[in-house]
Amino acid sequence: MLQFKLVLLGDSSVGKSSIVHRFVKDSFDEFRESTIGAAFLSQTIKLEKQDDVTIKFEIWDTAGQERYKSLAPMYYRNANAALIVYDITQPDSLAKAQSWVDELKNKVGDQDLVICLVGNKLDLCEEDPQKRVVDTEDAQRYASEQGLLFQEVSAKTGAGVTDIFQTIGEKLYVQKKNSQQAASQTRNTVNVELQRPSTNDSTSCCS
Repeated sequence: MLQFKLVLLGDSSVGKSSIVHRFVKDSFDEFRESTIGAAFLSQTIKLEKQDDVTIKFEIWDTAGQERYKSLAPMYYRNANAALIVYDITQPDSLAKAQSWVDELKNKVGDQDLVICLVGNKLDLCEEDPQKRVVDTEDAQRYASEQGLLFQEVSAKTGAGVTDIFQTIGEKLYVQKKNSQQAASQTRNTVNVELQRPSTNDSTSCCS
């Protein structure tokens, strides 16, 4: 079993905790209280595209209130993946999510960190299209420019939530597999170098 640390970031009331509880417990609470500091949950999944590959996510759900923002680095340090969540019914929500992306890339770097931009509350827009204020195309374009994964979801109905974690799990698995192969090739190269005869040795065949 592979184990990865995943952190959720985003402003208050965008639905981070609701997304996690939908994924971990398949439940939704309309009146969920705001997270204080951070909450820890874990969930195990089997990758759909990889036979017999199981992944355990260790999930840190961080508080979105401004007074807790200084604590965020404690939770996203050494993370393998991050969900940056915004509310598609709030006009400034995407801009605030972009600031989280900038902070992550500046503090952690993005070479091995899998970042997924997640637009939540899709159910509200399906009920009333006029409630949407963040265009899917704008968010998708930003995600593509930044090299992020992208998904719109509804924590309330569960639409798209499992897809997020499957996609992240697939990418993390491929990254780890490629990293192991690269390390193996490096070791083999070093072994070949060590076995070459020295040209400074008088007893060498190459002297």
